[in-house]
Amino acid sequence: MRPGGGGSQHRRPATPEERRSQRLRLIRRTVLAGLAAGLLGPLLVFGLGWVFFSVPSPTDAVTNQVALVSYSDGSRLTRLVPEEGNRIAVAIGDVPPHVREAVLAAEDRTFYSNPGFDLTGILRAVWNQVQGGSGGGSTITQQYVKNALVGDEYSLWRKYKEVVLAVKISQERTKDEILGDYLNAIYFGRGAYGIQSASQAYFGKPVQLLDPSEGALLAGLIQSPSRWDPARNPDRAVERWNFVLDGMVAQGWLGAPERATVQFPATIEPRRAAAGVPADANGHVVTAVTAELDSLGITSEDLAQEGLRITTTIDPERQQQAVDAAQAALEGQPDNLRSAMVAIEPQTGGILAYYGGDNGLGLDYARVQRLAGSTFKPFVVLAGLQQDPPVGLGETFDGEEVPGLRNAEGADCDRCDLKQAMTVSNNVVFNTLAKQVGPESVAAAARAAGITAPLDDPNEGIALGNKEVSALELASAYATIAGGGVWHQPHLVSEVVTADGRVLFSAPTEGERRFPERVARNVVESMLEVAGQDGLALPDGRPVAAKTGTVQSRFDGDNNDAWMAGFTPSLSTSVWIGTDMNTPIRTSSGDPISGKTLPGDVWQTFMGEALDEAPVETFPPYRPIGEAASDAPPGVDPEATPTPTPTPEPVVTPSSETPVPPTPEVPQETDAPQPERPREQDSLLFGNGGGDPEPTRTTPSTQDCSVTPCG
Repeated sequence: MRPGGGGSQHRRPATPEERRSQRLRLIRRTVLAGLAAGLLGPLLVFGLGWVFFSVPSPTDAVTNQVALVSYSDGSRLTRLVPEEGNRIAVAIGDVPPHVREAVLAAEDRTFYSNPGFDLTGILRAVWNQVQGGSGGGSTITQQYVKNALVGDEYSLWRKYKEVVLAVKISQERTKDEILGDYLNAIYFGRGAYGIQSASQAYFGKPVQLLDPSEGALLAGLIQSPSRWDPARNPDRAVERWNFVLDGMVAQGWLGAPERATVQFPATIEPRRAAAGVPADANGHVVTAVTAELDSLGITSEDLAQEGLRITTTIDPERQQQAVDAAQAALEGQPDNLRSAMVAIEPQTGGILAYYGGDNGLGLDYARVQRLAGSTFKPFVVLAGLQQDPPVGLGETFDGEEVPGLRNAEGADCDRCDLKQAMTVSNNVVFNTLAKQVGPESVAAAARAAGITAPLDDPNEGIALGNKEVSALELASAYATIAGGGVWHQPHLVSEVVTADGRVLFSAPTEGERRFPERVARNVVESMLEVAGQDGLALPDGRPVAAKTGTVQSRFDGDNNDAWMAGFTPSLSTSVWIGTDMNTPIRTSSGDPISGKTLPGDVWQTFMGEALDEAPVETFPPYRPIGEAASDAPPGVDPEATPTPTPTPEPVVTPSSETPVPPTPEVPQETDAPQPERPREQDSLLFGNGGGDPEPTRTTPSTQDCSVTPCG
């Protein structure tokens, strides 16, 4: 080995003692690094949150809770609670101590001693999250922060923000200030944000005058207003009220003798909440949207607290066109006239325009049901096409008046086929066909298309519309025909998303086949000449299937209801005009209103404008079922005119989804008394709501559309 040299050197193997020492050093370093990460990591994360998360104000808390309703293009339709909402700020010193103590007993009994967050509740929430569950306790400070952040999603990220801000706000504000902000922002139900508004909503007096019993009731509402409102759940309300009072006794805030004498307080009746509902025509849209949300399980409490973003199917341009067309037609006309219009997209069931009258807080005429008149004749054709053997459009009938059954002026024909009879709206032909196929089959066909009104115990007069429907139902049923026999649930709500991005609802896109496409196309064929015959054709020769309807009054020469409904492949629209009292409808010049006059004008104007920039669409090719319709114009005997010989077709049977009942024994003609008043939706949703007086009807003499023309 060379001195000082560069020869190879051999390291002495470590002894067992040295190896043990090395392992211990490595373990100590790992443990220290872990402890440092465990301590400094959360502190670093907490510090970042402290820097970037700002403390919310009471206004932020209310603003972020309320729901926004938008048109289909994302532009705002309304806020369901205005910016000031039903919130009246009040100083904490004006809230009686017993009311404050009731709130603490209900929500956070250690409020004045805790640091702003409940560590046990947080750990429980974390464990629940890991286990796939939800929940975890929250202090009043955390609740206030949660409402301000608008987050009800059970996630660790939300809990992290909640804790950071709870600690931060506890450092920046006193406990009294936090409690005051909380009491001014929390939702109590009945559209009331804040303790002052709640006091007015439930007791009709300011918060300063509340006694301990009343304060306990309000405090009990905070956790779930809809569950513990005494107007909705009196038993649960009493149970919750007792819980709060017992908590006050346990904390020494209420003496046992006083507790024993306290009586459950009486509350005032809840008023119909109209906050955010426009007073103009769009108010009916908003009310219908909230009703639809409720049917989807999205409650008024969710609307008030979840900061929902609700996208509707309403096209803002077409909505304005609908309102303008209806208002223009009624301008200068008698004040007693009322109108409704609904436009639906057949491919989705989405309601593109919805007009129920100009008073958005009054009766929604788009859902009031009135006698349908001849707008029901397409359903008679639908029923006939599904018979075995089918009744084709080329089937001929005697169309001359018979004793007890008249046609409207100009609708007579010696012999005419179904398409001719539809074009001129011949009552005799359709009454005969209804007898032939059976009134129950006509009712079944109407239900299959989308009519949801009761059609109980029909007689042949159903062919002439002696049953009541709404503008919404009629537009939907015609949309099913336009859509080739595929029904889509008519709807206004397209999507509902929470403020933190969770999708609560998205409208389905698939429909339900109710009858074969070929059957639907044959019904369309029967309706193609109606608009032109009545002077209501659309611009550019656009193909349109349509039908008018006129319901005659018991007064000779007068009408009570008038309809126009029709569709292209992409848009189905129905229009109704009538009165609250079911009285004769006349123009300002004294002329009776029929389906092809004012309702026709509204329909033609709207459809022309709504489709102005859309390409001209054609319906699918017509393949006749049974005997094909003739080419003869109305009034010309089709049997005296050469008719194309149709290719033999197989028998069309009813769709399995909507079976048509067997033809019943033909009943004798009977009078069908006109109902005394329209069937309406739940008055809480579609009632007069403090607007126009609810319409009533005088009792008319008996009316039978098989005797008096409804064409």
